[in-house]
Amino acid sequence: MIFLNPGTGYGLKFPSDGQIDGSPEGFVEEKTKEKEPDTKDYILCSQCHNIVTLPEAGISVQGAHRHTFANPDGLLFEIGCFNSASGCGYTGPSTFEFTWFKGFSWRVAICRKCLIHLGWFFTSTGGDSFHGLIMSRLTGTI
Repeated sequence: MIFLNPGTGYGLKFPSDGQIDGSPEGFVEEKTKEKEPDTKDYILCSQCHNIVTLPEAGISVQGAHRHTFANPDGLLFEIGCFNSASGCGYTGPSTFEFTWFKGFSWRVAICRKCLIHLGWFFTSTGGDSFHGLIMSRLTGTI
């Protein structure tokens, strides 16, 4: 059985019956580090480096992958369209108000880790959906 001591990376290993021979070997072992994903193959949140999506998830919507739009307050956003973004969470109700894509409602998409606004999740009445992510808030292989 291994009991981990948080923060040290070491744990105590209690030998099974018959293994006690007086030697300290086997009593303390280094905690194995989980292999971290190779982030160069992902698109990350530029604030916390959480994995947001994959480069191959990029799609074309209304003839282009990237679009530039202004919101009702005049703020400009360059977004990229992605068919999936597992690193996103969503907040607020879905609405058709001021939509940039005809026939699609939207919700705000945020980073699941640091909660920064990453873009929007668009859904059509027919059930199609995609993410419009703010390019300046992403890093990695874009």
